[in-house]
Amino acid sequence: MLIRAGYDITFAADAATPMMAMLSLHPSRNKDLRTPHRIATTPDVPMYDYVDAFGNVCTRVTVPAGGLTLSCDFVVEDDGRPDVYTPGAIQHPIEDLPNDVLIFLLGSRYCETDRLSETAWSLFGHVKPGWERVQAIVAFTHDHVEFGYHHARPTKTAWDAHQEQQGVCRDFAHLAITLCRCMNIPARYCTGYLGDIGVARSDAAMDFSAWFDVYLGGAWHTFDARHNQPRIGRILMARGRDATDTALTTVFGTAELGRFEVHTDEVAELG
Repeated sequence: MLIRAGYDITFAADAATPMMAMLSLHPSRNKDLRTPHRIATTPDVPMYDYVDAFGNVCTRVTVPAGGLTLSCDFVVEDDGRPDVYTPGAIQHPIEDLPNDVLIFLLGSRYCETDRLSETAWSLFGHVKPGWERVQAIVAFTHDHVEFGYHHARPTKTAWDAHQEQQGVCRDFAHLAITLCRCMNIPARYCTGYLGDIGVARSDAAMDFSAWFDVYLGGAWHTFDARHNQPRIGRILMARGRDATDTALTTVFGTAELGRFEVHTDEVAELG
């Protein structure tokens, strides 16, 4: 299947303001591109990319006085299959985990394992380790947190989401990730496109989405606590410990977000 995706994002600024953006496709999806993926700016300003410690493409740009629009439009091919279901995937003893996976057991900016450890063990300590335990965490998070865009705030952590029982997709991901880490299951945060493909179309405006991966059975597996069901057409942009590592934009100064439009739709053909 083919998916057309992209965005138009505008910032206003009174003075030149440096910015770091993670608005590119993750390199693991580059081979699936069927049209070029290029970030365009209005006005035309210099940009350059680098790859961070988690393998994400980061773009450095300076928002000029007067503002800047970042836009992109591309077509990517997807296998059209839902998230893989692997109920036999085992949970590894910590001593058997690869070195580069261990970091995803640790607490991080938005994932306070120290504050939620006792809660996690009381809720999931009796559940069979592995896939069944992760699914129990996903189901709990899905039922525990009420979704709503008006519940969003940039400072909200997993602990806050658990206490307030409200949030957006990133809060669902942060809470589920934290509960997994508390149970010694490596979990990493993912962000990207997720359109209404294979499900009833939502009335809400399209936005980027957050989900998470867990390490079971020697591989990473995708879970989504907001939707709590396998989905079709995820297009990964970035992954890391939490939203700190994968922020769509990080502004080093003052720039006000104006227009924010995202599109992700299945298309029959190129053009």
